[in-house]
Amino acid sequence: MNSTLAAAAAGFGTGLSLIVAIGAQNAFVLRQGIRREAVLAVVGICALSDAVLIALGVGGVGALVVAWPGALTAVGWTGGAFLLCYGALAARRVLRPGALTARGEAAGSRRRALLTCLALTWLNPHVYLDTVFLLGSVAADRGPLRWTFGLGAVCASLAWFAALGFGARFLGRFLARPAAWRVLDALVAATMITLGVTLIAGA
Repeated sequence: MNSTLAAAAAGFGTGLSLIVAIGAQNAFVLRQGIRREAVLAVVGICALSDAVLIALGVGGVGALVVAWPGALTAVGWTGGAFLLCYGALAARRVLRPGALTARGEAAGSRRRALLTCLALTWLNPHVYLDTVFLLGSVAADRGPLRWTFGLGAVCASLAWFAALGFGARFLGRFLARPAAWRVLDALVAATMITLGVTLIAGA
């Protein structure tokens, strides 16, 4: 029992250490949480996607992907281009403050948010490296407890995205002014563009 709990705790800690970092996905979840738009769906997509990828890693799929290096290259180019476009849109909001409101986007923003969340998750090679490869390789060292380790990592992902998405609303009062939203969007734009360039350069 103690070894089972230890494996789960190790998976939780390892998963949390990998996911708690400034990145495209986290920046997007934070922004949606502050805006209070499609938060439950966004958190669900991120957590479920991580669960699927972690399960693939624990199951040993990483070895198959290594045999096809062109896959990650293609994802890198596609994801990098997407991040650059998203970063450009965020920069545009900074330059056009009149369009900035807490709930001021046109109809269809929920659908765009879900599609963007899916793209930021599945078109980011770093997500595969962290979940399928890194967590998968660490889990393999746990032997028969590798799935317990993986479950701990899945729980860490769910806890983090839920805290980020639903906890972000408490920042709403600090972002009541358009100037504050401009700062947030500037940070989002810088994050997305930097990561986009990094992905394309490394592809």
